[in-house]
Amino acid sequence: MSCKKTSIGGQALIEGIMMRGPKRSVMAVRKKDGSIDISERKFTDLKAKYPILKLPIIRGVAGFIESMTVGYKAMMDSAEISGYLDEEELKKEAEKKDTSKLMAVITVIASVLAVILSVGLFIYLPSLAFKGVNYLAGGVLSPLQSLFEGILKIIIFLGYMYAVSLMKDIDRVFSYHGAEHKTIFCYEAGEELTVENVRCKGRFHPRCGTSFMILMLIVSIFVTFILDAIVPWIKGILWARTIIKLLLVPVICGIGYELIKICGKYDNILTRIVAAPGLWIQRITVKEPDDSMIEIAIAAMKEVVPENTDEDNWQ
Repeated sequence: MSCKKTSIGGQALIEGIMMRGPKRSVMAVRKKDGSIDISERKFTDLKAKYPILKLPIIRGVAGFIESMTVGYKAMMDSAEISGYLDEEELKKEAEKKDTSKLMAVITVIASVLAVILSVGLFIYLPSLAFKGVNYLAGGVLSPLQSLFEGILKIIIFLGYMYAVSLMKDIDRVFSYHGAEHKTIFCYEAGEELTVENVRCKGRFHPRCGTSFMILMLIVSIFVTFILDAIVPWIKGILWARTIIKLLLVPVICGIGYELIKICGKYDNILTRIVAAPGLWIQRITVKEPDDSMIEIAIAAMKEVVPENTDEDNWQ
């Protein structure tokens, strides 16, 4: 039995899982009649199309945008295939498609509002909160601004993830998340992809989207520390600090991506320390799956496993 590291990654969907391998991306979804629908997901490989996007840091930003775009579409398709949307909802969706121009405008507005909310919660609010607390403390907390803001962002993120995990439908998605991780571990262990083999594998994987988000929040603390050291005057100007932190998001995203890749590729004391916060947080977003969910993960995994096991595809 051989052990190997793979670049294969996945995403939990509504009653399904999407697996993305070196050559193709496939979605497996459980239909209402109990059968499994398997479909290939076509996507534009930005890094193959634009070689500059393969450069370190930059590839992380490209990969994040690509995964968000492909993932959102897969989630919507899985809802329809699984029967999660009832007939009335499907009719509404069809009506929406008939008014595509109006929906395009609404989608843009919704996206803008979502970005504004994210900026407000994770960038502006922590800075504003620190300003108030530091004022009450007489200004003695100024050297700790980056740490305070970073911890508050992590608390907000954890609170949000815990709140959504209480929803029944989301809880099932998180269980599919566990099936995805267990199946990848089984493949990496070089074992046959069977329900029995997958079931006994661990459910916390270092190359997880949750770990990536936490790493980004932690990296943002260090990046902001550096920012404050280089331009200390910015600490007192809330709007300017917010704008600069926004401009640094791609850098933070890129660094987080590189760290996740390293943690997934190597296993040593350093990578274990870096991966530890993300693995701990996965207790919220990665639940134990049942056998039917594991079957879905295996079905998707078998479709993306390369013909040979030489997968030097960590770009």
